[in-house]
Amino acid sequence: MNRAPSFIPARSPPRTSTGLARRLHDSLAAGPASLLATVVLLLLGAWALTHLAQWAVLDAVFVPDADACDAARGQGACWGVIAEKYRVILFGHYPYAEQWRAALASVLMLALVVASGVRRLWRRWLPVAWIIGLLAFLVLMGGGVPGLPAVATTQWGGLPLTLLLTTVSLALAFPLALLVALGRRSSLPVVRTVCTVYVELVRGVPLISVLFMASFMFPLLLPAGRNPDVLLRVTAGITLFAAAYMAEVVRGGLQAVPAGQQEAASSLGLGYWRTQRLVVLPQALTTVLPGLMNNFIALLKDTSLVTVVSLYELTGALGLALSGDPTWRPYKVEGYLFITLIYFALCFSMSQYARRLEARLHRHAE
Repeated sequence: MNRAPSFIPARSPPRTSTGLARRLHDSLAAGPASLLATVVLLLLGAWALTHLAQWAVLDAVFVPDADACDAARGQGACWGVIAEKYRVILFGHYPYAEQWRAALASVLMLALVVASGVRRLWRRWLPVAWIIGLLAFLVLMGGGVPGLPAVATTQWGGLPLTLLLTTVSLALAFPLALLVALGRRSSLPVVRTVCTVYVELVRGVPLISVLFMASFMFPLLLPAGRNPDVLLRVTAGITLFAAAYMAEVVRGGLQAVPAGQQEAASSLGLGYWRTQRLVVLPQALTTVLPGLMNNFIALLKDTSLVTVVSLYELTGALGLALSGDPTWRPYKVEGYLFITLIYFALCFSMSQYARRLEARLHRHAE
């Protein structure tokens, strides 16, 4: 006798949760060990935040009162040092009466950088705006025109100097890095050898030695009486140093592009430069965008090394502000926290822009 097949009765699907509560549970309390670690870290974080708030806010002194800061030493922060010395920290020993020019130049430079990050403003006039903006920056900082007294570059400092070194070095280093990366993959032995020697030679020494060479040793190789401005020499040294590192990042992106892409471009009759510009480089740069942004951020922070050649950017300007004033010298921690906040704002903004740009490029590539 044939028996009818039995079927398992249908059941409702298991409940799944993808909300915030589920993600927090999976990340912080997936098991006993994870839960214990979460509790310990939360307790340590609460203890640290409580003491930080006590030191930075509740017991802090916010007015430039040296006696009040001395009374609160060891218990609260003295933010009065920022209120007292912020102009020297931001502008170095730029002439006090002319610091409005340095402030205006910094705003102009930041406006150009922000405008360059807005895709709607990527028009043909943007490079022209950069040229005009840089010229205006140099005129404001250097003066020498009717109504603006001349200020030597040795007196430039603080935030304007940091912005100038970073933007100009990046603008010059990036195209040089592209050429060096392409040269390292060239079929011409001479070109490949020259590019390889340049990259390995520059990457084999620290940036501080490059700055010393540019500032002190390079003038010895020139004829007597011919000595380029120290700011120009330092900018050239930073540019060459940054280009060597960027070139290796770009070369990694070039190697990641399948060979079939170049073969397809050749079959369409595209020449070498058009192939690189239209086919290879867009894919390579999209691939290595995080690495390039790391180089950009590192370059911004490396500008602090120019202090060793007597150019006082943000970090050097802080030392300049406090070294000659024994009243406020004990509160250098607060000063370093202030410039740390500035560096963090700049670096974090660059990082977030790179993340959005990377997401947009990968979305268009899919």
